[in-house]
Amino acid sequence: MEIIHKIGRRKTAVARVYVSEGKGNITVNQRDLNDYFPTATLQYKVKQPFALTENEETYDVSVNVYGGGITGQAEAIRLALSRAMCEVDEEHRLVLKPEGLLTRDPRMVERKKFGQKKARKKFQFSKR
Repeated sequence: MEIIHKIGRRKTAVARVYVSEGKGNITVNQRDLNDYFPTATLQYKVKQPFALTENEETYDVSVNVYGGGITGQAEAIRLALSRAMCEVDEEHRLVLKPEGLLTRDPRMVERKKFGQKKARKKFQFSKR
């Protein structure tokens, strides 16, 4: 099997994932997964596509991720890994799709508009 390259995004975080056959090692920005994501919740989010497709010990993963916060980065990695699992075997799609792992979450911070205080907050109207 050759290396599979996929991209996942969430908020402003972008993750590039390289999946190859191996022993189940996950490296994020040249650091171990447990070092980069200290909480068990974030580690679970990253490993979720492997857990659902029963491939925890089958693939080695190398991830480059930048932008956003730590949760957005974990969810970007999750989307990229889900896409990679679908490319490995089309049957995995039937497991991942109902869990919502193949859907890009489009929620982002709305930009501040010109002439306004914040994205939606306006200056107080004064009649006089």
